[in-house]
Amino acid sequence: MHCDRKGIPLRSHYPRWLKHVSWSVLALSCGCPQIVAQNSINSQPSVAPKFRILALAERGGVHAPYVDAAKVWLAQEAGKDGFAIDYIQDTTKIDDAFLAHYQLLIQLNYPPYDWTPTAMRAFESYIDEGKGGWIGFHHATLLGYFDGFDLWSWFSNFMGGIQFTNYIATFASAKVVVEDPSSPVMAGLGSSFSIDDEEWYTYDKSPRPNVHVLASVAESTYLPRSDLKMGDHPVVWTNNHVKARNVYIFMGHHAELFQDQAYTTLFHNAILWTARQ
Repeated sequence: MHCDRKGIPLRSHYPRWLKHVSWSVLALSCGCPQIVAQNSINSQPSVAPKFRILALAERGGVHAPYVDAAKVWLAQEAGKDGFAIDYIQDTTKIDDAFLAHYQLLIQLNYPPYDWTPTAMRAFESYIDEGKGGWIGFHHATLLGYFDGFDLWSWFSNFMGGIQFTNYIATFASAKVVVEDPSSPVMAGLGSSFSIDDEEWYTYDKSPRPNVHVLASVAESTYLPRSDLKMGDHPVVWTNNHVKARNVYIFMGHHAELFQDQAYTTLFHNAILWTARQ
């Protein structure tokens, strides 16, 4: 039995195919500390990379299978799109100089708390001044007062002024409605797509007045039905009030998402757009 950071039991997803994945961790030195996850496809391109990504990945816990599957998929994408990607599991290395090595930061289910003060200041500058792009997934909007940490007000404002309130602990499948098909992030996704078995978060308010919504979940399509609803429920958005290109993608609980073409298309599009490729 796994529990979330509020002590609420959660169900884990451990797909059979993950047990066949073997990992080696390679420490590299090229001007900055790096930890690089590998499978049979090297996550580093054989030629000079077009751009570099830093992934701040949640360590262990209920989302470990999702993070592991993301690493496999990102290694494949690195080979196709010519980027290099490094992984860290906490924020102790993050400062202005460290972030200067990267054109994109992916917050891979890492929450917006338990950051060092130096990392918080460096990240705020990175986003406000447009020093690089950002993609956040799922746990990146676990905004509130957790594990003894105060609310990061800047991050809450970055995400549209929201705070986390609840989630569908029993999971539900639903239709995601594309609201801005003209956005490069939503290219190839049509008017809607389905997401299976997700633990849809709710917030104290909709972020819509403060962000540009790219997609929302149609709560009327929840299967099984749930009374836990927001009404207006954005799940993919960008904040145009900062200089950095940024995308928040709520969906990101279970590893099977990386077998979903719509989801991987969304992730791929977000990488290229936020990294200005």
